[in-house]
Amino acid sequence: MIIEFSVLDTQIFSLEHLNDSPENEKLISEFKVGNAADGLENYLKNTALKDEENNFCRTYLVKDKTTGEVACYFSLRTGLITMQVYKEAFDSIPAIELSNFAVNEAYRTNHPEVKGIGAYTFKYFILPIARCLAKYIGISSLYIYALPEEKLINHYKKLGFVRLPPKQEKFIQHHVKPKYDEGCIFMVQTL
Repeated sequence: MIIEFSVLDTQIFSLEHLNDSPENEKLISEFKVGNAADGLENYLKNTALKDEENNFCRTYLVKDKTTGEVACYFSLRTGLITMQVYKEAFDSIPAIELSNFAVNEAYRTNHPEVKGIGAYTFKYFILPIARCLAKYIGISSLYIYALPEEKLINHYKKLGFVRLPPKQEKFIQHHVKPKYDEGCIFMVQTL
C-alpha cells in the first residue's frame, strides 16, 4: 500500500515531495530564510537531496497553487525520544522529528497578505502526515529542536509543543541531541 500525501492539498497550497518535479531544484535555489536561520536554508539547498537519496529524511515543499512559488518547506524523519525515568532507567518513546521547518521569506515579501504560513503548514500538512503514519506504525509524539529564540519558542508553544522539565531537557541535550541541532531547544507534543 502506498500512502499518498498529495490528498492533503488545500485550496491555497499544494504539498510536493522534494523530488516530485524537476523545477523544484530551481525553486529551492531561490528560497530565503530569515536572519538567524541560515542553517535551514543551507540544508534545503545543499543537503536535503543527499538525505533523500540516503533515506535519512523526507523533505516536502508547500507550494502556492496559483503562482507555483515555494511558501514553506519541512523535513520529517523517524526518531526516538530517550528519557531518563529513574536514576538508572531509561525509556524510549517512538516519535517523528520535524527536523527542518522554514517559511520562505521571498514568498512572504511577494505576498504580504498571506499570514500564518508556518501555522497553516503545521495544521494542514505536518500534523496530518504524522497522524497518518501513527495509524500504521508505532509513533506517539512529534518533536523538534527549535532555534533558541523566544519568539520562535512561543510560536511552537502555540502549535502545541512543550518543553520538558529542566532535568529531562538537560538529559536529552547531553545524550541524544544531534550535533546539527546544538544550541537548539527540544520541544515535543503527543499525537
